[in-house]
Amino acid sequence: MNTTSCESGLLKIGDLVRLTGKTPRTLHFYEELGLLRPVSRTKGGFRLYGEETLLRVRWIERLQELGFSLPEIQDFLTRLQEHAYGPEAMQRLGDFYIVKLAETRATLARLQALERDLQDSIDYLNGCRACEPLTHRARCVGCDTKHHEGPRRARAGRRRPRLHHTLSQLSPQKEPPMAVKLPIYLDNHATTPLDPRVLDEMLPYLTQHFGNAASRNHSFGWTANEAVERAREQVAALIGADPKEIIFTSGATESDNLGIIGAARFNKKKGKHIITSKLEHKAVLDSCHALESEGFEITFLDSDPDGLVKPEQVEAAIRPDTVLCAIMMANNEIGTINPIAEIGAVCRRHNVIFHVDAVQALGRVAIDVAAMNVDLMAISAHKMYGPKGIGALYVRRGRPRIRIEPLIHGGGHERGLRSGTLPVHQIVGLGSAAKYALEALTNGENDRIKALRDRLWEGLSKNLDHLFINGSWEHRLPNNLNCSFAYVEGEALMMGIKAIACSSGSACTSASLEPSYVLRALGVDVELAHTSMRFGVGRFNTEEEIDFAIELITEKVRWLRQMSPLYELVQEGVDLKSIQWAAH
Repeated sequence: MNTTSCESGLLKIGDLVRLTGKTPRTLHFYEELGLLRPVSRTKGGFRLYGEETLLRVRWIERLQELGFSLPEIQDFLTRLQEHAYGPEAMQRLGDFYIVKLAETRATLARLQALERDLQDSIDYLNGCRACEPLTHRARCVGCDTKHHEGPRRARAGRRRPRLHHTLSQLSPQKEPPMAVKLPIYLDNHATTPLDPRVLDEMLPYLTQHFGNAASRNHSFGWTANEAVERAREQVAALIGADPKEIIFTSGATESDNLGIIGAARFNKKKGKHIITSKLEHKAVLDSCHALESEGFEITFLDSDPDGLVKPEQVEAAIRPDTVLCAIMMANNEIGTINPIAEIGAVCRRHNVIFHVDAVQALGRVAIDVAAMNVDLMAISAHKMYGPKGIGALYVRRGRPRIRIEPLIHGGGHERGLRSGTLPVHQIVGLGSAAKYALEALTNGENDRIKALRDRLWEGLSKNLDHLFINGSWEHRLPNNLNCSFAYVEGEALMMGIKAIACSSGSACTSASLEPSYVLRALGVDVELAHTSMRFGVGRFNTEEEIDFAIELITEKVRWLRQMSPLYELVQEGVDLKSIQWAAH
């Protein structure tokens, strides 16, 4: 650092700020603590011993990163100054000591961790398997035993109730067979793993083919554009559309927003009434709620007890000012498949735009948008073994042509409906996933997945009583199983089967614990809705995994029911509906 330009050998605050990057307030604070030594306040600067002042600032910063307090830093600088070495020797000595201090701190941290591990081992030998209470004097709630008398200092930030054992440690543990690798993924409605074949097709567009698809004046852009148009054709083939009808988006949520809000705004002169159902995905429901603030009126249809929306319901709800109807093809929780072709015929007959969220159905149900009279359709890659962050919206170009208002402006990409540089590698992944999803409709993949799903249900229903299917079994996706385990809290069961990735119908939303709004819309009572679990079988699951899941779930459900007083009453023949419960 060049400090010779400073007048009279003094480094002023402004110069020190420029050289160190510290704020004036920080430097004055260091000065007040005695970490930096001023000549005098009237001269407005710090005495320079070569680079000593700059070295001090650097050492202070380094020691603070290592966790030293300011008094400790002050002591370090004082002791270093006592040696009165020359500036170069002082720099080497200070740097050397800081390195040694860092090594000492790291060694101390390792010793403290070793001490904690040793204490945990002692706890284990004394019978306390997962003990992190404030003291060992209390009895363990899990096993009702007193482990040992010696009080133990609580670890910082780990104050917990005096329940020494976790759910998985109290209950018996199931060891998987050699052919099963844990954890088992059975949550393919939330997302699917990226198919290795899709990844292989994406990788070149993350490396050598990096061009912008909108750059039409060189080969890099031509190559990227060719890949985009090829993917557009693959997506169109999956749903029986024209490639020009496919608009790429960031995913299904954007597609739902663009389709519903864009169509409603463009056609608002015709009317401001929209029809949807109470079972729709949040992207659809929240888009409709957003339009309510713009003066649109929304009719939310109920489903039948099987979770299906009937064409007669839609037709009965249509009014002269109805501009749009949004009904999902397959439900993301219970997997029920709506009669889309029949509903589409009703909408076409009444000149109502028909938007369909087909995310869960892609690759699992044969789709022909023309035959189904669909005008708008939301598509996502990551629900059919493609990458996250990419989707598409089908917009019908036939007569009458569907017109929508764009939500994102700037650049005029995607025929002016969705501006923004196209992520070529993700679009290639979407196209590849669509290609393999189309193959899955004819190569027997869905039959194999359905057999695994049926195997899971048959195994559970054979082993357990008071087990209920949610939604229609006949009109259901081949990979979906949503069922309720009565007298077992869904969240508790999930904690017990951590080796299986699935989801519970009693998910926490906001600050309150609420059961699935889909199950509540079906008329499922609150208690049973809280016991629901959703399993989504996928392309990469095996029979061995399903069999292990059956055994583990059966074991945990039986164990949890042993602790349920309600289940005990039911086993004794008591009709719970006949009991008059005390009100609180």
